[in-house]
Amino acid sequence: MRWQTSENSLLLLQELQTIEVPVTNKALVLGGGIAGISAALDLADMGFKVYLVERSESIGGHMAQLDKTFPTLDCSICIEGPKMVDVSRHRNIEILSYADILSVEGFVGNFKVKVRKNPRYIIADNCTGCGECRDVCPIEFPNEWDLNMGIRKAISVPFDQAVPLIYTINMDHCIECYKCVDACGARQAINFDQKPEEIELEVGTIIVSTGFDIYIPYDNSLYGYGRFDNVITALEFERLILAAGPTGGKVVRASDGEKPHSVVFIQCVGSRDVNKYEYCSGFCCMYSLKNSILLKEKYKDDVEVYILYMDMRTHFKGYEEFYRRARELGINFIRGRASRILEDPKTKNLIVHAEDMTLGGPIELEAELVVLSTAAIPSKGTDEMARILSVTRGGDGFFMESHPKLKPLDTPVDGILLAGACQGPKDIPYSVSQGSGAASRAATILSKPTWEIEPIIAVVTPDKCRNVKVKCGICSQRCPYGAIKAPEGQPAEVVTAMCHGCGTCVAECPADAITQMHFTDAQIFAQIRAALEENPEGKILAFLCNWCSYAGADLAGTSRFEYPPTIRPIRVMCSGRVDRDFVMEAFRLGAGMVLVGACHLPYDCHYISGNWKMKARMEALAGMLEKLGLSKERFRVDYVSAAEGLKFQELIKEMTEQMQILGKDKIKAENERLKPILEKMFARKK
Repeated sequence: MRWQTSENSLLLLQELQTIEVPVTNKALVLGGGIAGISAALDLADMGFKVYLVERSESIGGHMAQLDKTFPTLDCSICIEGPKMVDVSRHRNIEILSYADILSVEGFVGNFKVKVRKNPRYIIADNCTGCGECRDVCPIEFPNEWDLNMGIRKAISVPFDQAVPLIYTINMDHCIECYKCVDACGARQAINFDQKPEEIELEVGTIIVSTGFDIYIPYDNSLYGYGRFDNVITALEFERLILAAGPTGGKVVRASDGEKPHSVVFIQCVGSRDVNKYEYCSGFCCMYSLKNSILLKEKYKDDVEVYILYMDMRTHFKGYEEFYRRARELGINFIRGRASRILEDPKTKNLIVHAEDMTLGGPIELEAELVVLSTAAIPSKGTDEMARILSVTRGGDGFFMESHPKLKPLDTPVDGILLAGACQGPKDIPYSVSQGSGAASRAATILSKPTWEIEPIIAVVTPDKCRNVKVKCGICSQRCPYGAIKAPEGQPAEVVTAMCHGCGTCVAECPADAITQMHFTDAQIFAQIRAALEENPEGKILAFLCNWCSYAGADLAGTSRFEYPPTIRPIRVMCSGRVDRDFVMEAFRLGAGMVLVGACHLPYDCHYISGNWKMKARMEALAGMLEKLGLSKERFRVDYVSAAEGLKFQELIKEMTEQMQILGKDKIKAENERLKPILEKMFARKK
């Protein structure tokens, strides 16, 4: 494949100077699960000030809800609790629990974050965590920490090891009897007039570790969850078998409070399902092995345990040995999926209909308790957090890394990093590793007085900007990073350090008042003309985005995938940079076909939404060109990832075949009809 350049385009190159910005050597960690705790402690130990913001009342995350951890069966809170206490005592860490992020502005090294501290109706400095107020409170309501299987008081903490150990009054349930005020006495820690408080933090980096939620299968009638009392989720089972849980560690049925003598664990509920969540949740196999081992060791031969699974994925250190241990305990493994679950109305036992792939036929299991290993899903509010941070999400809804191999902890926004299950489902060791890794990445920024920024940015020419005379602001609306400000009556202005150089604003500007350094219109037009100097009707001119389709083309080359030498690729940083004028100029010069290659929709764009902006722009252009007589096969938008070298090969083969079917005569005839119309359109812009 011939990578397109020309003597003219080389003459248009300019020397660009690296941009430097000052760095605030403080960090913000969003989310106080085990990944966030690890990141905060590592940064604090390096000497950096860390703000740890947690949405709930206590840090700890899902790990604090667990009984034991696999494969060592350590007590979960016993190993995480000391870490939680270390966070609360560290002089460089400030915990802001029961708080929400309202807005984030700025850029790498200089973020301004607005945080709302929600009212606990408790004066934190006065609360000693003694619990005397809880003891006298007469109101009880379901405890969400126990998945509503246990209760808590209207003034309480979610669990006894909560950090910070500050009580909270739930005003939805409080009857304001003031018994808690009397119990608190001279400490005077209760304030019913407390209001939300907004504070602003200035930090240099942000680590996102907002974790995950568990899919609750109310919408899947197949398993009977919510209809049958004795169908529960794996996390509900975890709270039952935990000594500090609502039943004191006794596994009992909701229907009669009795111990079950037969339990069926069903894997992949919601996950690995094309109709729900296509991805594997990663830790569910080990999670069920752990729970089944705990159950078997607790009740021994008094309980029969079955695990219905698709594939048993035990791929990390000590995991396969843990699987063998489960088999040796007499746990029954059946490879197959449950097709439906029915309930015996008298006994409340459950009849599980499934397929045994080993036997090659259907089976029925009668169980007194069914435990569903449900999918790990993005935590509530992930979509809003993505909007606030201007970071992108993958097709699975989790936050998307800048590059899956080379930048697995970075987001496309410089200075914003990822750790733990907010990026995708992962177990505790993986989350701890990512927390420490994100801290190290953050330290590379925080340890310097200034940070260098790539100079491939957008620049506005004030004299051309329409916003001076009429209200425009299209560029500020289209910028995925909010890097352009367009005050009424003034030319638009690019905040240099916030610009990521996608070029979307350049392509959207109706007045051609914005230039992208290193990818200027003049440079790209020069490449188009050089590419189509000879035999244009036999060539496919391709605009390929740097991170996906261009990388996919590169992979096709390095993998020796053969395809016709008809393509002339032009690299752009993002498909959002592809201007309508580029496509029209290619057809004006007689191109046989034009291809715009982009990252996959909906979430794969490395510049958040550049591919969506390109899609809307090119769909409108394609409709216009078709009305003007262009065969619709000649203009194509396609989506190729960096790993899809084979797809790129097939795409070029297919387009070349279509071009040959159309034939040069038809292509030339269409071009001759189009050329004067396109030239008139260009003339109007001058």
